[in-house]
Amino acid sequence: MIIDLRTTTTSKISKKILSLREQGGVTALGRVLTLVVITRSGLEEEIIEAAAMASREHPCRIIVLAAGSPEEATRLDAQIRVGGDVGASEVIVLRGYGALARESESLVTALLLPDAPIVAWWPHDTPDNASQTPLGRIAHRRITDSANEADPRQALDRIGRSYRAGDTDLAWTRLTKWRIQLAAALDQPDPSPVTAVEVEGATDSPSTILLASWLQRALGVPATIVARPAGTGIRGVRLSRPSGDIRLARPGDAVAELTQPGQPAQRLSLQRRTLQDCLVEELRRLDPDEVFGETVSALAAVPQRIRVKKIGGEKPRRKKTRLELVAV
Repeated sequence: MIIDLRTTTTSKISKKILSLREQGGVTALGRVLTLVVITRSGLEEEIIEAAAMASREHPCRIIVLAAGSPEEATRLDAQIRVGGDVGASEVIVLRGYGALARESESLVTALLLPDAPIVAWWPHDTPDNASQTPLGRIAHRRITDSANEADPRQALDRIGRSYRAGDTDLAWTRLTKWRIQLAAALDQPDPSPVTAVEVEGATDSPSTILLASWLQRALGVPATIVARPAGTGIRGVRLSRPSGDIRLARPGDAVAELTQPGQPAQRLSLQRRTLQDCLVEELRRLDPDEVFGETVSALAAVPQRIRVKKIGGEKPRRKKTRLELVAV
């Protein structure tokens, strides 16, 4: 069911939701949180679909602020979506124009679920300081996605400089399975220390940078990034040790191969994670992600120089570049 409300107010929206429940057309499920999404008009449908699917595991009220044109006359249009494809959620889409075409706490206050955690999500346009935005100040968790920025590395710098407990980024969430597999590979009775780390990944992937930074901090060794074409994601990790390298390689998008000295190669499921998968994971935990905080803060606190090296032995048109993260 989709109900459009033109030139309305948040009070009228709230009354309409209550009316729908009283009419018996909407089941009042136990909602566990309010998810507030801050985006631009025209970009909201993919976000609503992912949030609605995630709500099947985490029933919630989804409030989408889809900013309209600030040049138009000030007004608020709304849309209420319940039942059907919106899963175990209520979706309220707010389109503000004129003075309302900006992130505003006042637009959502009357629509928040009482006594329920608030999660704010910026799928596009990562703010300079998420915790100090109008909605970031009232949210228990704040989710950004640096992968959707024009300059992901710069976005990570902003997130690291302004990090507060409760902040997270989906570029980090996409690394969960990689981190699990690498931690399991290192949790073996081998006294031989790791001496170097090499991460092979796409040049436009903030996840590649975060993975290299996490391994560098965790193992206390230099990390090198071997750049792959944009859009290809992470392709592999090599952990160098005197007793033999550990290599986790994913040539495609679903299956990886783990090789370790003295053991047969293992094929592992390591699919590229969907937006829905990442959102489900982030809504599952409302406590601060301390490891992410340490990793992204370290990236911003210690300036990094990216040194480009060419790897020989290949035809010029197929040469890769090697990017070394070196503190300066």
